[in-house]
Amino acid sequence: MEKDLFLILHNIRSAYNVGAIFRTADAVGVSKIYIGGYTPTPENPKVAKTSLGAENSVEWEKYFNTWKLVEELKSKQIKVVALEQSKNSRDYRQFKSKFPLAVVVGNEVKGLSSNILKRVDSTWHIPMRGKKESLNVMVATGVFLYKILE
Repeated sequence: MEKDLFLILHNIRSAYNVGAIFRTADAVGVSKIYIGGYTPTPENPKVAKTSLGAENSVEWEKYFNTWKLVEELKSKQIKVVALEQSKNSRDYRQFKSKFPLAVVVGNEVKGLSSNILKRVDSTWHIPMRGKKESLNVMVATGVFLYKILE
C-alpha cells in the first residue's frame, strides 16, 4: 500500500487474535501496529505462532495509553477512526479512505472505552444480519481493512 495506514490494538485479550491481525496487516500493507493496554505483543509465543512471521514484517510498537496515542497521531495530521458499534457509529460501507489513517480496534467483549471513542475522528460499524451482535475482532478488522483498500 502506498498510503500510510496504521492499526491500534487496544486491550485485545486473545494472543491468537493479535497474531491473526498481524497476518492481515501484512497482507494489506499496514505501515505500523500500535499495541495498547494489555494487548499481548509478538514476544508472546501464541502471537508469534499465529502470525506466521508477520510480526517480523510489520513494524510494531507497544504504547500503553491508547487515548494519548490517538491524540498524538491526530496532532501529526493522521485521521484516526474506530471500528466499534456505538450509538454514533456509521455503516462501514459508507467509509471513504483518506490517508494517512489509523484504525483503532478493541477488546473482544467490552470494545473501546468512551475515553478513546470521544477522541477519534469518527466511529464505524459492520452491520449484523444474524442473531449475534458482533464479529470476532480479527474478522472485523480484516473486513474493514479490505474496505479501506477499495
